[in-house]
Amino acid sequence: MRILLVDDSKLQLWALRKILTKAGYDITEAADGEQGLKQARTSAPDLILLDMILPRMDGLTVLAALKKDPQTAGIPVIALTSLSQKNEAMLKNAGAAAFYQKSELGIEQGAEALLELVREVLSESKRSKAAGVPSR
Repeated sequence: MRILLVDDSKLQLWALRKILTKAGYDITEAADGEQGLKQARTSAPDLILLDMILPRMDGLTVLAALKKDPQTAGIPVIALTSLSQKNEAMLKNAGAAAFYQKSELGIEQGAEALLELVREVLSESKRSKAAGVPSR
């Protein structure tokens, strides 16, 4: 399974890459919104972990562009944010499959919760595709 990480924090990218590669996922990365959108279109990942506060194009704009493009609309997106959980409903309405608060993620702690969320979203995406229903 291929996962695209879109985050401008080198430390965050490093931590996410370490957690996800250890779990067996193939990782590609982008450091800003424009690059993330381009990578999503060219690498066709199975899942995108998308930071909401990005240079050049913010996460909400990237999410909207992904969901409008037939080529990327079916790729599930987990929104990564340091904003409060009050934003979860807004992010899901914008097309995010799930929400993960970055403050919960540490190198060791928080990794299992993130991995469980990734497995859940990928599993739901597979079921939706098998049933012919577009995923979020």
